[in-house]
Amino acid sequence: MMVPDARRGIDPALIVILAGVAAALHVGKLPPALPVLRDAFALSLVEAGFLLSLVQLAGMTLGLTVGLAAGSLGLRRCMVSGLAILSAASALGGFAYDATSLLILRGLEGMGLLLAVTPAPSLIRRLAAHEHIDAMLGLWGAYMPFGTATSLLTVPWLVRWIGWQGSWWLFAIPSLAMAIWLQLAVPADEKATASVAGAWTDRLRRTLASRGPWLMALTFALYSGQWLAVIGFLPSIYSQAAIASETAGALTALAAAVNIVGNAGAGRLLQRGVAPRALLYCGFVAMAAGAAVAFMPALDAGPVVQYVAVLVFSMVGGLIPGTLFALSVRLAPDNHTVATTVGWMQQLSALGQFTGPPLVAWVANRVGDWHWTWLVTGAFAGAGAIFSSRIAALLRTGRPRPN
Repeated sequence: MMVPDARRGIDPALIVILAGVAAALHVGKLPPALPVLRDAFALSLVEAGFLLSLVQLAGMTLGLTVGLAAGSLGLRRCMVSGLAILSAASALGGFAYDATSLLILRGLEGMGLLLAVTPAPSLIRRLAAHEHIDAMLGLWGAYMPFGTATSLLTVPWLVRWIGWQGSWWLFAIPSLAMAIWLQLAVPADEKATASVAGAWTDRLRRTLASRGPWLMALTFALYSGQWLAVIGFLPSIYSQAAIASETAGALTALAAAVNIVGNAGAGRLLQRGVAPRALLYCGFVAMAAGAAVAFMPALDAGPVVQYVAVLVFSMVGGLIPGTLFALSVRLAPDNHTVATTVGWMQQLSALGQFTGPPLVAWVANRVGDWHWTWLVTGAFAGAGAIFSSRIAALLRTGRPRPN
């Protein structure tokens, strides 16, 4: 493991986290532009839900494969390639002339996102000092809300001044810049990676035969599906309520940004000895309660209380990914399957994000409003709590056992 040298300036592990933020910008750029895109391409609400979640298609189908490849092809090389693909797809997306071309390029962005983020926890583990690993992995869990919040805050203004196409072109720049910085500042991949890691099939077998990767991946899916559904549709909900796009973007950005508090806090709390089970339970209970208060018609909590409930939903829910990323290096079958484990987590997380928004949109479309969407998120949270209890039981037994 490499301990960062203070003389080199910024900690290389932090550069990896910033690269993840640059990748996450592309996830958050779409929700504020969704009302404009729906008008431009005549999209239905359900079609908009699939456009919102299509960036996860690559992760849903190829997450495990990328996790396997990253360990053999090189962690840094994989991240740099993903950032370059994101930059190219976003630049081309500004030229999309119909919904089909935009959907295809959105799927390509998903492939770039997968390549950029899947190797990151393994790379952070290699770069960070031992005593800082939990904190850094908890901070890594904040890459998505931080990048998403930045996009949600800026895109409404950008769309007003340069259009959604100009926004897509502009967002190609940070990904390209981080690809170059990562290539220059992060130490090169070890040449022996492939031989040390062993055959792909062997690592695949060890990963999928272990309970830890399955439990973490399923738990992550249940978290990410409901988080993206609520945060992703907030601009559309506020647009229907005749709230100005800039105000809606700022409110949604804050709701996404507070998720960082939970992610970063999870790493710190784990360092201080707080049980992972407590953090996971707390996160899912807060998400279930927050969604219920925000959307349940019987409560009629009022707009201020409902918005505070959304903030609680996102902030305390952030304990979940921060905890799971930290556990990924402990519940992987061995040191050589950490990237593969994270790839499997990414794959099922993407499945949750792919199915969550369309499912919430379908419920809202069926009942004519958003008031019953809390049933979907509540079901996700309840299932997540059940899987969290299984993770806690596994941690008590020590190393993961084969299924």
